[in-house]
Amino acid sequence: MKASIVDLRYKTKDILKALERNESVTVLYHGKVRGVITPARHVSTMKVSEHPFFGMANSSNNSVLEELESLRKARHDL
Repeated sequence: MKASIVDLRYKTKDILKALERNESVTVLYHGKVRGVITPARHVSTMKVSEHPFFGMANSSNNSVLEELESLRKARHDL
């Protein structure tokens, strides 16, 4: 979709609908391209236990919580 500066002001609803359809919107100023508005990427959420870090130490039989506790402990025991 192409939109002028005036369209950004008066046709905001149409531009937002285009972004919802995952279309990029090219912004024109006096007929020249000034920028591109791209739709936001949805961040996929995952459980902590599915994070790739927890597969790195296969020799460890600790649970996720036990592994985090060992990482978070104090550097020096007083």
